Amino acid sequence: MKLRTAIDNYIRHKENLGNDFKFAARCLRKFGQALGDIDVNDIPPLATKAFIFGNAPLTQSLHLRYGIVRGLIQYMLARNYIDRSPLPHEIPKRPPEFVPHIYSQEELSRILDAAKTQSGPYNITGQTLHTLILLLYGCGLRLSEALRLTVDDVDLNERSLMIRDTKFYKTRCVPFSSELDHILRAYLVHRSEQRHPVSPEAFIFLTRQSLPISPRLMSLNFRRLLASANVRRKRAHPRFGPRMHDLRHTFAVHRLTACYKNGGDPQRLLPALSTYLGHVNIVATIRYLTLTSELRRHASKRFEKYAFPPGGSNE
Repeated sequence: MKLRTAIDNYIRHKENLGNDFKFAARCLRKFGQALGDIDVNDIPPLATKAFIFGNAPLTQSLHLRYGIVRGLIQYMLARNYIDRSPLPHEIPKRPPEFVPHIYSQEELSRILDAAKTQSGPYNITGQTLHTLILLLYGCGLRLSEALRLTVDDVDLNERSLMIRDTKFYKTRCVPFSSELDHILRAYLVHRSEQRHPVSPEAFIFLTRQSLPISPRLMSLNFRRLLASANVRRKRAHPRFGPRMHDLRHTFAVHRLTACYKNGGDPQRLLPALSTYLGHVNIVATIRYLTLTSELRRHASKRFEKYAFPPGGSNE
């Protein structure tokens, strides 16, 4: 079997499983181009290592390429396309994993206050920014999901959003709170005053010129808001700075913290939270949960009640 045929088969296999495989597919096709359309049994270990290591300084991307190519190799080994692995035996130690920034309630308030008064060259009204950020945090949406929302996707009567064709090719219905209902209704009035299109397929969130908001434009605005609200991480390296996607992580952590605080059952919450976030499985949701000091404190109290009940024995 030729390498490119094996790559195409593997990509099709992963996509059929419902994986968002666009980035990995591009990487594997570059791998196929780098090595040429050779027989899979002739994949040279040195060329495989050269592709994985690349020419740039060692970064997290090395381990990303290694993981993607390893998936292809394991697929071929399992199907007896090849009888040996051409992967390098040793790779550099992985850099420290990125830890999301979990916004405090006070930080969120400062960001939202800054959004209300937003003005300047970045082409999005303050109310649009304010509503978008509240939606990202209040519903745990991905930025791409929020920016793709159309007029027809927002059901105020049922207080729900229809999130279509998400990261894992799924569509889900996301209910929202009465507080968000008031915010969205006010934003729709503002949207009408801006004379944005009202057809069912029109995007809900638009620039001042009624154009779609790109992720890059929203990121520029969000970074400006963080600076205005003086929200930063203790570690000053930009790689560890607060991100917009951290609002989604914050949503998950705050929901779990509230569950502990209100005496709920976290084991019952997690599957529901996983569905709400649109994750493939509960493992992906658990990865979203950063152990904050408040969450740790509530979890410890819950464990103490279980392990040392009043009047009971801990033997």
